[in-house]
Amino acid sequence: MADPHSEYDIAYVNQKSIKGSAIADFLATRTTEEYESLRFDFPDEDLMCITEIESESSKEKSWKMCFDGASNALGHGIGVILVSPDGNHYPFTARLNFFCTNNIAEYEACIIGLRAAIERNIEILEVYGDSALVIYQIRGEWEVRDSKLIKYSDLVARLIKEFKEITFHYFPREENQLADALATLASMFKASKEAEIMPLKMSTYEVPAHCCSIEKEADGRPWFHDILEYIKNQSYPEQANENDKRAIR
Repeated sequence: MADPHSEYDIAYVNQKSIKGSAIADFLATRTTEEYESLRFDFPDEDLMCITEIESESSKEKSWKMCFDGASNALGHGIGVILVSPDGNHYPFTARLNFFCTNNIAEYEACIIGLRAAIERNIEILEVYGDSALVIYQIRGEWEVRDSKLIKYSDLVARLIKEFKEITFHYFPREENQLADALATLASMFKASKEAEIMPLKMSTYEVPAHCCSIEKEADGRPWFHDILEYIKNQSYPEQANENDKRAIR
């Protein structure tokens, strides 16, 4: 009996690989009604690069404020330091020409610092002070019993509302040296109302002042002449010896 498929020239071969068909079968079984074909058009073809935009919250960095008050036999003074996120220091100091106690001076220092921060539109602030009484009263952990401090506490509570985020921390006086120095200076220095005092500017010198003072040589030679000659003699000892011999002759 003749082969029925011979007239159609059908030949059977063994399948060597099924990788391609297996992938096709897998994709076919995963098709759904929501399937969308790939889009090969690029509406942003003129876009050169993509960068991540920093959010507003990540841009906001906290400032720091240190305050201190000083009361002694010479008077009363307050000192405040505002420190920016970049490390810049902005000092504030004032002399209090009215009767006050140590705690009142501390509250006055805190208030002047908060107002200075509000004027600079600071939204996030970390406040540091060495008065445990003032810090814990502001935080609400201690009760304000002194009648002279109640109005101060209420004023601080109103100023706190101007900030987006504010925290109060207590730390020892040894770590509050700059604000303490400003407060002490203000309490000891008596200035008239007409006197104008410019802001303090602090510099740091790494070497003594005489190191930068170079006198002009009397013979008209530059200051490095002797050093240069010494180096030449060290580099060319034979030539130096010949020069010495010629000088002797």
